[in-house]
Amino acid sequence: MRGKIANKAVLIGAGAGVVCFLIFGLLPGSFLGGVTGLNIAGLLFGYPVSSAILPRLIVAASMLLGIMVSGVIFVVGGSLIGWFLGTVFDSIAAPKAAKTERKIKV
Repeated sequence: MRGKIANKAVLIGAGAGVVCFLIFGLLPGSFLGGVTGLNIAGLLFGYPVSSAILPRLIVAASMLLGIMVSGVIFVVGGSLIGWFLGTVFDSIAAPKAAKTERKIKV
């Protein structure tokens, strides 16, 4: 019995993290990664950034990196919150299960 609620809560938290990422994290991650990529391309190739292939690749790669970092933060954060709440519920439910087991054994 111990840990079953926590294991299920981790999966629920990860699912909630994915949903929150899709709603709240996808666009800001792309924006922040794109701005970082523009700054890097500007430092390497000069301002204003030209529309050549290499600066575009740098901006695109940094946008993807920003999206991935945002996704990891949301999913790991949701999983940790789910694990914590599941552990709390497990510790609350454990004494009740122990009392039930004692009654059955006697």
